[in-house]
Amino acid sequence: MVKSKVLVVGGTGYIGKRIVKASLAAGHTTHVLQRLEIGLDIDKLQMLLSFKEQGARLVEASFSDHRSLVEAVKEVDVVICTMSGVHFRSHNILLQLKLVEAIKEAGNIKRFFPSEFGMDPALMGDAIEPGRVTFDEKMEVRKAIEEAQIPYTYISANCFAGYFVGNLSQLGTLVPPKHKVCLYGDGNVKVVYMDEDDVATYTIKSIDDPRTMNKTVYLRPPENIMTQRELIAKWEKLKGTQLHKISISQQDFLSSMKEMDYAGQVGVGHFYHIFYEGCLTNFEIGQNAEEASALYPEVCYTRMDEYLKRFLN
Repeated sequence: MVKSKVLVVGGTGYIGKRIVKASLAAGHTTHVLQRLEIGLDIDKLQMLLSFKEQGARLVEASFSDHRSLVEAVKEVDVVICTMSGVHFRSHNILLQLKLVEAIKEAGNIKRFFPSEFGMDPALMGDAIEPGRVTFDEKMEVRKAIEEAQIPYTYISANCFAGYFVGNLSQLGTLVPPKHKVCLYGDGNVKVVYMDEDDVATYTIKSIDDPRTMNKTVYLRPPENIMTQRELIAKWEKLKGTQLHKISISQQDFLSSMKEMDYAGQVGVGHFYHIFYEGCLTNFEIGQNAEEASALYPEVCYTRMDEYLKRFLN
């Protein structure tokens, strides 16, 4: 089977660097966009050079130069955009729309993966403000993709372990609490936790798969669907200790937004939908969607007790 040529846009980012690694490991000719605006960002430059040493091809282009984007796209078969959306209300959406225009003009791309990798925005139409804007923007990009009749796959990767597992899903920290842990409500809502390297592996698996064409691919491996209480229990078993559990009511949790800045309010909103409403698991996967671990049972995905071991002393 001929391997696709892949262009990763945002390859130095949190998920992007993993996508580059997974693409190279799978034997794809892997291009990484090197933006001319990189300036004096030495960390990004050194990462790009390390990709080159591993076999990736660096392609210079600029979002302010449409022709350079079109030429970069023409060199590949698949485009995966992983530009970070952490800077809320940033120009991220504008850059993605420029990328869509370049893909449309190039006319050769057999699959485009826009920068999603979280909750499915198509299911978040009733999300609370201000976090709703991130979903609305992703839907605007989807609309542009579909109107341009660009073949696509949307990846819904749910909760990244780096942000939700090591901290036992606590806001404001990335490491396990030592004595007490906050439960969202009763802590019994089902959540999906994903190792970020597995997100990249499943994404690359899907790029040449006709079953994922023009569909949403949900990453919901069975053993990683669990409640916050079950996650905490895994840590307590590994650590050989018991944490004091404090339940936060839905009302109190939402009230905490009042004292936060914009980014904090967005975070609380997302946590509310995940841990109180169960937005990651309260629906059946429909006709225009697939579940990754069912498609690719050969992938040995990371279980969360294994993930948590890295935090043991």
